[in-house]
Amino acid sequence: MKHPTLNIPDHLDERETKRFFAAKRYETGKLSLGQASELAGLLKLTIDQTQTA
Repeated sequence: MKHPTLNIPDHLDERETKRFFAAKRYETGKLSLGQASELAGLLKLTIDQTQTA
């Protein structure tokens, strides 16, 4: 897996930005559930529940 570098502006919350980015990449099929959860720092179950909400 490639490791992207995210430059997050100071006015944005790093954790939320990573979660949003990971969820969008998972949603579009660019990341597997495992890859997205690793990027977001979440358990697989948590990110999967985010997608169904």
